[in-house]
Amino acid sequence: MARVNDMQSDLFGLPETSGTGPLYQPLAERVRPRSLDDMAGQEHLIGPDGPLRRYIAAGQLPSMIFWGPPGSGKTTLAEIFATSLNCRFEQLSAIDSGVKDVRRALENAEKSRRSGRSTILFIDEIHRFNKAQQDTLLHAIEQGVIILIGATTENPSFEVNAALLSRMQVYVLRSLAEEELDAVIRRALREDSYLKGRRIEIADPGFLMRFAAGDARKALNAIEAAVSLLPESDEGVTVTRELLERAVQHSAPNYDKGGEYHYDIISAFIKSMRGSDPDAALFWLSRMLQGGEDPLFIARRMVIFASEDIGNADPYALTLAISVFHSVEVIGLPEARITLAQGVTYFASAPKSNASYQGLGEAAGEAETFRNLPVPLHLRNAPTKLMKNEGYGKGYKYPHSYPGHFVEEHYFPEGMEPKAYYRPGQEGREKYLRERLGSLWPGRYRF
Repeated sequence: MARVNDMQSDLFGLPETSGTGPLYQPLAERVRPRSLDDMAGQEHLIGPDGPLRRYIAAGQLPSMIFWGPPGSGKTTLAEIFATSLNCRFEQLSAIDSGVKDVRRALENAEKSRRSGRSTILFIDEIHRFNKAQQDTLLHAIEQGVIILIGATTENPSFEVNAALLSRMQVYVLRSLAEEELDAVIRRALREDSYLKGRRIEIADPGFLMRFAAGDARKALNAIEAAVSLLPESDEGVTVTRELLERAVQHSAPNYDKGGEYHYDIISAFIKSMRGSDPDAALFWLSRMLQGGEDPLFIARRMVIFASEDIGNADPYALTLAISVFHSVEVIGLPEARITLAQGVTYFASAPKSNASYQGLGEAAGEAETFRNLPVPLHLRNAPTKLMKNEGYGKGYKYPHSYPGHFVEEHYFPEGMEPKAYYRPGQEGREKYLRERLGSLWPGRYRF
């Protein structure tokens, strides 16, 4: 089914919305932003130097694809373009539209073009169109019959034909951050005529944020559902967490990302991995994710854990931790939870050593005590002739020139007795390092 929005009379009898729309509109539609300044989020696209704002300022718009999660503003942006540039707006959903619908929309756009008015054809879920359906759009884009704006939640590189993709710009939209989602909610409570009249207050915005997970439409639908459960006569009422849970049939765990419980659970999570219990670690991971914890916060703690608690017992753990972090950064939830689980189970199951961490602590203490001791001359760099004449680098023994690429040398400051800060254990890779250091420095390492 096509949706057409043309507030002016159409000389060719094209469909008009005036007087034909339903009396009821959902809250998300009632408070849909009508200008870029009303929008929350997507600053990289609509900010002062954003490309989308520049298109409106220039009065010209290329065909484009919006790739982003639900509720991030894809449809809203398309409608703002149509209003700002005085274009006729027609919308199709790739879920229930076929080739006939596309051809009919193109015929209407051609009629409108002959009357001197451009058409923005917005196709939601464009990745669901098959090749034949996508091919019908190519000529219309090239001839300027339409400005095509496609919306997709899937990677267009995989789901949209190369021929169509080459004719369009791709812009990535992001899930709304909490402060952006909060701005959407406050604007709805402040500006919607119905909610404003009832003076609604949200008692637990944190629950709403976690439930919506960056989806503005989901947050507004939840508010509307909760308000519908209140008696019609109530004014100046508070929408409690219990009411929201009843309205959306979703109960989130008691988890405050900024409070004590947040730190208790992350502590239990880290200690479960340290204690080599992957099952407990997965449990606490799930608790955090269900509570709306930032997955990047979890991934950062896992990177620290890989060095602090596994260290050289399994040096690969740090590589995996960095990979997990980057994967979470690129993919996002919900799929990123699978990557987190892989990292968590590996780290919990891996051999453990905090020798590097402990050694750093001891070395830091003595570095403070002996901070005024100079670097020995033989260890100093000598980039100039004057420095060489002063003895910089003199007597330095180059380890690669000796058997086994090792020669005994004094690497500490003069007058400071060498000391073993790093004492590798007997787990995993550190068992080999322990044996090697014991053979190289027998006077220092007595295991």
